[in-house]
Amino acid sequence: MYFSFASKDKGSCNVSTCKFIRFPLNSYTFHALIRFFTPQFSKKRTIFHLSILICHWSKLRLCISLPRKLSISTKDYKRMKKHLIAWGILSTMFMANTFAQKDIDRPIMGWSSWNTYHVNISEELIKQQADALIKHGLKEAGYNYINIDDGFFGHRDETGKMHPHPDRFPNGMKVVSDYIHSLGLKAGIYSDAGDNTCGSIYDNDANGVGSGLYGHEQQDMDLYLKEWNYDFIKIDYCGGRELGLDEEKRYSTICQAIANTGRTDVSINICRWAFPGTWAKRLARSWRISPDIRPRWNSVKGIIEKNLYLSAYATDGHYNDMDMLEIGRGLKPNEEEVHFGMWCIMSSPLLIGCDMNTIPDFSLKLLKNKELIALNQDVLGLQAHVVQHENESYVLVKDIERKRGLTRAVALYNPSDQPCDFIVPFETLELGGNVKVRDLIKQKDLGKMKGEIRQTVQPHSVMICKMEAEKRLEPVSYEAEWAYLPCYDDLGKKSKPIVYVPAPDCSGRMKISRLGGREENFAEWSEVYSEKGGNYEMTIFYSCDKNRKLEVSVNGTKTVLKDLNSNNEVKSVTIPVSLKQGYNTVQMGNNFGWAPDIDRFTVSRQ
Repeated sequence: MYFSFASKDKGSCNVSTCKFIRFPLNSYTFHALIRFFTPQFSKKRTIFHLSILICHWSKLRLCISLPRKLSISTKDYKRMKKHLIAWGILSTMFMANTFAQKDIDRPIMGWSSWNTYHVNISEELIKQQADALIKHGLKEAGYNYINIDDGFFGHRDETGKMHPHPDRFPNGMKVVSDYIHSLGLKAGIYSDAGDNTCGSIYDNDANGVGSGLYGHEQQDMDLYLKEWNYDFIKIDYCGGRELGLDEEKRYSTICQAIANTGRTDVSINICRWAFPGTWAKRLARSWRISPDIRPRWNSVKGIIEKNLYLSAYATDGHYNDMDMLEIGRGLKPNEEEVHFGMWCIMSSPLLIGCDMNTIPDFSLKLLKNKELIALNQDVLGLQAHVVQHENESYVLVKDIERKRGLTRAVALYNPSDQPCDFIVPFETLELGGNVKVRDLIKQKDLGKMKGEIRQTVQPHSVMICKMEAEKRLEPVSYEAEWAYLPCYDDLGKKSKPIVYVPAPDCSGRMKISRLGGREENFAEWSEVYSEKGGNYEMTIFYSCDKNRKLEVSVNGTKTVLKDLNSNNEVKSVTIPVSLKQGYNTVQMGNNFGWAPDIDRFTVSRQ
């Protein structure tokens, strides 16, 4: 079987007069050609497979056959050859650029000592937990960090150098990191941004007094990361809080000391027990967004609630940390499924917190659920966001595998004390046609569905699905709570800060309040998507109790809406906008006064 080109010195040619160049079948190029002409395939892979075809130009190897030979004029043949060579050059350049890009960091996975042991740790215990992680197959599942939390501190000598606890770690900390590394794992360590550690306050550990980083930033970072060779550091804030330090300045100083060590591979965790602000992404791979977790349902539920509207800040390999896992420490099985499943779909770090030598079988199996882990470690690194909130139930969704692709991860989350009947239209999830649904917790296919999914979810439970659709729908509505707010934090120190506020009358029962007042206090949606581009109508749903101004920017083109007043009811205003093909950026704010509270906006093609 062949595909043939005909050539002739000049003029047109036919079967009887032309020379034919035949292209024999090659399975690899056959795969390439099929992929190239397959719709809905990613641009990166399309270019990759096109490149395979181009690279075979010299041997003229294509991989399909036609019932008769194809004849073309010499002029057309030369033109086609010229275009193919040009495509080859462009695709090669594209590939070089694509594969030169660094893959994003994924949320770290491993084990940490604090939940079970607090400061009561030792060299022997840490080694035992590392061995147990290997024995239970958790390394193969992706868990590759062994993190030593508070409790290893001994004393500082006359030079200020930290020495480990002589009884807990008699052979020093380098011996422990060497052992962890010998197992093919990475080693983590702990400190505090202030002068005293949390263990000195909450566990009365006298060795934690004066053991924090305050005044010893470079000295400690050189010791922990260069001499002791640890790969991760959690930086707490108990001592920093007692000293009344500024979080951004303090963590910036510490992270500069880390940079000064020359170690560029260290994973940094900011542990301030609340979303610290958008500056954290500049410094750390992850940041805590809540108080310490406890092995109780209300604790797990409260942390999920804290993280429901922070998806805009988990991007480019930086993540909202929902704290260490309490799997295997007394939660009910369905509550453990919620705990692990929501940590996975929300892309939180996954740090086991139990004694791995006594972990129950159910808990171990859950921790090794490769389909849930795949959501957490997905190449896109996205956090699921809320698309439907009715009564006490939530529906969350995120892209996996490919942006704007046909496959999405969906959570039907019921934190209430009563069963919940979910009815979720697939158009709410931007999915069209028949949708193939798989339950990732039960690891069971549920078949194809059309129009909607209906499911009853029991109290304190979640159903997490992978959905594959026939087509992806263009989004129409954008909730305020999806927006990136550059001035947002959850530290409670600012006067009248911008906030996400519960609002029963709003579409997602949430809104943005205290928007504006200064230029930098805006809301931004950076992925307003248009399949073809063109003219649209944007309808903005807002509320306020007095005349207010709203400045709306679409890709830099600003529209000013004056004298908006809804008497605190949700009203709307519509403006014409132009969207380019692909992603568009929308900003809303008011440089010189308060803007209305924002519920959402919709876009519809004119």
